Order: sequence, then C-alpha cells, then structure tokens
Amino acid sequence: MPGLLAKKLGMTNIFSDDGQVIPVTVLEAGPCSVYAIKSKDKDGYEAIQLGFGDKKEKRTSKPQKEQFKKVGLKIPRILKEFKNFGSSEYKIGDELKVDIFQIGDMVKVSGKSKGKGFRVL
Repeated sequence: MPGLLAKKLGMTNIFSDDGQVIPVTVLEAGPCSVYAIKSKDKDGYEAIQLGFGDKKEKRTSKPQKEQFKKVGLKIPRILKEFKNFGSSEYKIGDELKVDIFQIGDMVKVSGKSKGKGFRVL
C-alpha cells in the first residue's frame, strides 16, 4: 500500500454538474523524499521512511543533522515510516509525488489536530 505525506491548506467547495455543493479539503501532497529503507534481514521488518517539507537547520539536533548529511538530503519537517510499502522498488533520495495514485484509488487518511484547549463551565 503506497503512502504519502501531506499538509492541509484549507477547505473549499466545488459544484457538481447538477448544481450540488460538495465540500472538499485542499491538501499539499508531496513531494516526499525517501530517507531510509528498512529491510527484513537487517531491521526485522520492511518499511520505507519518507520526509516532507523543510526544517531550519538550527532547529535540528546534531545527531539528526549528521544523519541527514550522510544521506545527502535536506532536513525534513516531518519524517514518517510506512510499513509494507514495497521497499525494493525505491532507493534513498527518490522523490514520491501524487502520481503514485490512480484515479479511483481508495485512500486512507489520518491526521493530527491542533490542541484547542478546554473550557471549564
């Protein structure tokens, strides 16, 4: 199952041919770079590590800076691991874009919401 990292830009709506209003979420999906490939014989499981966005170097710890310098890629804002990705197809440094999906593909979306606090009545 392929995966991709994205950032929510906002909400809007579109109109169908019969005039119905359909609410949609606007996402900036990719490009995501491959930062690491986990193999079954070395790590015990198969996975691929994707990075998205850019992060300032001063906001990164020294060990992370060295890890990304060794790979030769920019420091990502988000770094996530996807298991069962078919890691043999990719190599470190490859860029994944939205074109890995076909029209009509089912996608599973998960998100992280900002904390809004709470009110005591």
